[in-house]
Amino acid sequence: MPTQREWDAVKDLSRRITDPVQPFLTPETRALIEATAHDVGIPQGETARALQDDESAASLVREIASRITNGSRRLSRTLVEVDRRRDAGDTDGARQLLQDALAVEVVPHYMNILNTYLRAVDGDS
Repeated sequence: MPTQREWDAVKDLSRRITDPVQPFLTPETRALIEATAHDVGIPQGETARALQDDESAASLVREIASRITNGSRRLSRTLVEVDRRRDAGDTDGARQLLQDALAVEVVPHYMNILNTYLRAVDGDS
């Protein structure tokens, strides 16, 4: 399971990357990038290729941060609306929202949360 500290660290790293990219790959940043890339569903081979140089690593860091931020926002909005619809008795609408979110989500942690909600909605039916 991903740690909030690692995700916060990679988002901070993404904000600190300059354009043009200054060297930033250290053993510590490599380890952080490898761990968080895996957490957000980026294949190991793609991560290894990106870590060959600072420029491609910077792009990977930005993608990781984007997946964390966008996925979190999408998840939050979805769950609020799911609860609203479920409370209103619209379990079909709540289920469809969850299925729609699952269709585009790539972050395994967020997918697990959505699946948990989906099981709960299906259990309420």
